[in-house]
Amino acid sequence: MSFCKDCIQGVRHEGEPQGTLETIDGVACYVATPTVDYPKDKVILFLPDVFGIEINNAKLLVDDFAINGFKVVAVDYFNGDGLPIDVMNSGSFDVKVWFAKHGTEQTRPPLDKVIAVLKERGVTKFGATGYCFGGRYTFDLAFDNVIQCSVVSHPSLLKVPDDLEAYFTKSKAPLLINSCEVDEKFPVEAQTQADEIFGDGKFAPGYKREYFPGCTHGFAVRGDMSDPLIKAGKEGSFKAAVEFFREHL
Repeated sequence: MSFCKDCIQGVRHEGEPQGTLETIDGVACYVATPTVDYPKDKVILFLPDVFGIEINNAKLLVDDFAINGFKVVAVDYFNGDGLPIDVMNSGSFDVKVWFAKHGTEQTRPPLDKVIAVLKERGVTKFGATGYCFGGRYTFDLAFDNVIQCSVVSHPSLLKVPDDLEAYFTKSKAPLLINSCEVDEKFPVEAQTQADEIFGDGKFAPGYKREYFPGCTHGFAVRGDMSDPLIKAGKEGSFKAAVEFFREHL
């Protein structure tokens, strides 16, 4: 399993984050809470790409989910060591060296600690929305049935078809996949296999795959909003995620 060049490329998005930074059992989190009444027993876990929770793009997406009525917790499972923003679009950064220091042993424990505290606070239903690196953990949490609804956008680090088949066998969480035209980490062949495994009603909890033409890996969080097709993909994938959570969480 590895990353592709599109995993560290993209465009920074402008806006003023409205959420707050909170430390949960020693783990830094970015938290956004709806300004209207919302179900206190539900939380969406925002599982970021390699840039972590510090990038504005991630914070603005978290805020947007909160605007739509969901409490959202973005978890810094990189322990303060997500990729620096200035690495974006750099051809010289060796992401393989970074990844070697951010495997499961380093990144899963912070996530589990946050989930444990949220459960103590009364949360009984979790959704997860994972981007790139975060797609891997969305699957892992679904395998363990920690979450009750899964959304992945241009997931990476998946072994296809093995992880798709494992999801089908182990998980009870409805699954939405936001896919795109150019994605080395989840290409058209993988997308087709997902449809063959989950589609046509075969996966009882629920399955949907969205496809966004003209988009590349990373579009849902780091897409160039000046490109009409990528803008449509970013906005469309977010809308699909909101609707899926409203239906299934």
